[in-house]
Amino acid sequence: MPEAVLKISGAGAAVSAAALAPEVHRDLSRTHAEMKEENGEAVLSIEASDTSAVRAALNSFLECVAVTDSIAKLTEESK
Repeated sequence: MPEAVLKISGAGAAVSAAALAPEVHRDLSRTHAEMKEENGEAVLSIEASDTSAVRAALNSFLECVAVTDSIAKLTEESK
């Protein structure tokens, strides 16, 4: 099975993990994902039935991380 691991570190790791949690727990037929925290990092592991499915899942998770990061930056700038 193809797999990918995404590690998110820094101040936004916990926020990103919380934002990704609903997606991680979705029941999908071709993809399985798990999230854990290790040494202050959010670690997302994705396994899929084929490379197209792992790529699609990774793109979806990366988009969520990018949105979360953008919101954090906007919030910080407005202080």
